[in-house]
Amino acid sequence: MDFEEKKCWLAFNVFEGIGPVRFKLLFDYFGSAKDSFNAPPEKLREVGLGENLVSRFLEFRKKFDAGLYMKRLERLGIIILCSTEENYPKLLKEIEGYPPLIYVRGEKENKGETGERGIFHKKAIAVVGTRKVTGYGRQVTEMITEGLVLADLVIVSGLARGVDEIAHEVTIENNGLTIAVLGCGMDMIYPPEHKPLADKIVQSGGALISEFPLGMQAVPGNFPARNRIISGLSLGVVVTEAAEDSGSLITASDAAEQGREVFAVPGPITSSLSKGTSELIKKGAKLITSAEDVLEELGIRRGEKKGDLRNMGDLGDEEIKIIKLLENENLQIDEIARKLNLESARVGGLLSLMEIKGIVRNFGEGIYGLS
Repeated sequence: MDFEEKKCWLAFNVFEGIGPVRFKLLFDYFGSAKDSFNAPPEKLREVGLGENLVSRFLEFRKKFDAGLYMKRLERLGIIILCSTEENYPKLLKEIEGYPPLIYVRGEKENKGETGERGIFHKKAIAVVGTRKVTGYGRQVTEMITEGLVLADLVIVSGLARGVDEIAHEVTIENNGLTIAVLGCGMDMIYPPEHKPLADKIVQSGGALISEFPLGMQAVPGNFPARNRIISGLSLGVVVTEAAEDSGSLITASDAAEQGREVFAVPGPITSSLSKGTSELIKKGAKLITSAEDVLEELGIRRGEKKGDLRNMGDLGDEEIKIIKLLENENLQIDEIARKLNLESARVGGLLSLMEIKGIVRNFGEGIYGLS
């Protein structure tokens, strides 16, 4: 794309008041972003822009320095992709109201700009859910995300607390690629404590993306727009745990409207954080209990699970008994000891060794479950 044309795409993104719908209207009428940006006021009014919007735009046009802005992006390691460029995500471009321009920070996609296969050209699945995740929600999110990563799927999520954070972390731990879609400018990571996680995503070969310009705060109104991009980048959306009012249900709704698959994990009927997924299942989302359910629906084959017991060496009789106890539920150390008629200290030692082997996981307060 011509450099001057790209600067005008950028300018329209930075200007507040012309979103995807109005930009498309201008682009279709004038034939280019450059001609739209430089159009005389009377032509802008002919397209249907109101007098106040035209006045604000003309003032913005006088002051905005696209070249300076692009230099700032370069210093931050951010590239911009316009929807007419080859490396713009093809799946995202299929949705209604796709962002004309996205900001990208990530090594893989930077390389993709020079001709290599970038992260947006790989199959991806979204994993989303509640911010107030329970031990159960953490366990199923880790289990399903790992299985999807082992099938070489890119994991898409929103960098939020809870399920999103777990999905990104598990992907990185399993040497997979993950995309975090932000509801703010690329320089305004939210929540702020996730800046190290954002850096890890980039360093591991993943990517951060946003449709919002630099300096844009993470205001509530941005997240529904962010959610449509999460689903738009993905073959489907997996909701692992969600309350009735969870924002992840918006992502699931967007996915359904976009013709993407929606998957939901059933949870305890007594848990308020499972009501959202239960409602999704009632409305037709595919009930899943493993990554295999997702892969089967999508027609994707997965690799061998890294945590398969066959790869963990010889297990003692007591360890095998513990595994059988934990197959259906997480248990506290004393409860395991009582059921196996063993000393709690003995069980604690076995669990510590099993945790090192990657067989079990400590969920806090002495509660253990299978990894």
